[in-house]
Amino acid sequence: MQRTIEITAPPETMDSLLPDLLREEHVVSISRQRGTSVQPPGCDVVVVHALNRGTDAVMRAVAQAAARHPGPFSVATAELASLSDPKHQHAIDRDVDEALWEEMEAGLRHQGRITPNFLALMALGGAIAAAGLFAHDPAERAIATVAAAILAPGFEPLAKVPLGLVLRRWEVAKLGVVSTLAGYAALIAGGAAAFLLLRALGAADAAALAASPAAEQLSHPPATDLVVSTCGAFAGLVIQVAYRRSVIAGALVAMRLIDAAAVVGAALAAGLPALALQGLERFGFEAGLIGLAGLIVIWIKQRFTHRRAPLH
Repeated sequence: MQRTIEITAPPETMDSLLPDLLREEHVVSISRQRGTSVQPPGCDVVVVHALNRGTDAVMRAVAQAAARHPGPFSVATAELASLSDPKHQHAIDRDVDEALWEEMEAGLRHQGRITPNFLALMALGGAIAAAGLFAHDPAERAIATVAAAILAPGFEPLAKVPLGLVLRRWEVAKLGVVSTLAGYAALIAGGAAAFLLLRALGAADAAALAASPAAEQLSHPPATDLVVSTCGAFAGLVIQVAYRRSVIAGALVAMRLIDAAAVVGAALAAGLPALALQGLERFGFEAGLIGLAGLIVIWIKQRFTHRRAPLH
């Protein structure tokens, strides 16, 4: 999808910016409203419609113009549902799929922000994954594992850390660590609560947990499991940088993050510290995969595609 970029800045900044925008071949249209901004007062508003392959050039030009003429400015980006222009139609039809750093950071911040909704989804995902450990039907176990991975927003907080490290946005990396700790603490608590409830209902006990096929697979993963998890981690990061976030659940389904953390909670509640440690080791492995994949994918995108620092 192409982008609309709305820039609000003082007139002198816009006078410096517009020649750079007009030289950019991937900018489809530019409109300027003089002095219409109420906040910041008296500023001009420029709306740019650009191809994805030209959005970094637009953001880079904004940063350079703002550096030449320091003052208040703001930039908002949005996807266009469609863009038709006979002069540029050939380029529009062959545009690329890339997320701006600002969009990726905003998306990860939204999905991984510590709110009651985020914590509730993580806890519910942990409870579903833990309950699935005691399902007798393999199909029911698979449904619980997939449902937990789809419901719990467990990928985004971890992905924020390598994004912040590669782009030297230390606050982003720090918030990623904090969100990860809070979110997975809620997920582990949800797994523990589910085990305690099932035990009270007579549907689970420590022996059943220790003998669970899912717990055994987490503790002694086959090579195929590790390959699937590795591919899932890299796929998740490609999804983020390609602005294809609607399919991010597929990456978590491929990985064992959610059910590994759920095993930790259930094992702690069952008084099985050795199993809890094994679950924690598997969780650490999966989280490390996301960190490694993030460092590699984001560094490649910065080195060869974006080549700029995000606006902030």
